[in-house]
Amino acid sequence: MTTPAVVCIGMAGSGKTTFMQQLNSHLHAIDSPPYILNLDPAVLNIPYAPNIDIRDSVNYKEVMKQYNLGPNGAIITALNLFATKIDQVLGIVEQRAKSVSHVLIDTPGQIECFVWSASGAILLDALASAMPTVIAYIVDTPRTTSPATFMSNMLYACSILYKTKLPLIIVFNKTDVVDAHFATEWMTDFESFQAALKALDDDENNPEGGSGYMNSLMNSMSLVLDEFYRHLDVVSVSAYTGAGMKNFLEAVDRKVEEFNTDYKAEMDRIITKRQQEKEAERQRSLTKLMKDMGIDSQRTTKSKDDQAQTISDAEDEEDEDQFADQFGNDEDAEGILDPDYEDANDSEDAMS
Repeated sequence: MTTPAVVCIGMAGSGKTTFMQQLNSHLHAIDSPPYILNLDPAVLNIPYAPNIDIRDSVNYKEVMKQYNLGPNGAIITALNLFATKIDQVLGIVEQRAKSVSHVLIDTPGQIECFVWSASGAILLDALASAMPTVIAYIVDTPRTTSPATFMSNMLYACSILYKTKLPLIIVFNKTDVVDAHFATEWMTDFESFQAALKALDDDENNPEGGSGYMNSLMNSMSLVLDEFYRHLDVVSVSAYTGAGMKNFLEAVDRKVEEFNTDYKAEMDRIITKRQQEKEAERQRSLTKLMKDMGIDSQRTTKSKDDQAQTISDAEDEEDEDQFADQFGNDEDAEGILDPDYEDANDSEDAMS
């Protein structure tokens, strides 16, 4: 089976990097070491040793100074600079992927800097064109106990799914603090979510309650997302204790199968379309260049038998014309150009 790539995406503070560390430790424990990429240029320390680190190529602080950028702008610019070397990076990853079980990619905590940036799209498209790619959306479970916050996270996950067009796994992290059973129940049982909204509305002491408009909006959103939930795999893990890592890897295997059956054909279609567009653009540029050089278009429309296919063919045609002018007829010219030619007259003289 082709080595899968797991791209970890999550809001700042969701425990994404700690999850990467725990997943790395788990894979090493079962003798399946992964290949790790760190794409967060602003992180100071990471609790694992990445094989490819964006910080080795781009200095985040220098980017801020040279371009007068803030934190988010510097992250986007650093990713843009790194994306210019994506062919080299992808070549290394493809080579190393033959000897590892998984390729793990850690991303910046500022989701919009990666998912909705041009560099993020380039990196994900290049990765998905080379190997099965799965998105792991890390959710901070203790901060999702409120129906409003839960719905915000689900809308984020929905937008990531349709922006990346890749299989998505919802990973409820920090289950050692709060169990994620409530979240999985809200995703599978619409009435359970309705009851939570009603309880929130009835609680006058809750600052999030008492808003009929907000509850109506969340009710509508839950109905809209019902179909979205059916295409997701949901896993509960603890990046602190390591619980749920086995279940997560099983979900990755299922999503790899889904990628090969449902997503790969679409990716191949997109790649083919881009190649065709590049070829069409190349042809347009060539036509414009020929027009600028004043080359007669009629000479380019000759039949295949008459058209010179290479420079050497064109030179041969010029030589034939010169010999024809020198000797006065095409037969003599062809005879001299042909090394195997034997003059019939000379043969007759020799025989006589």
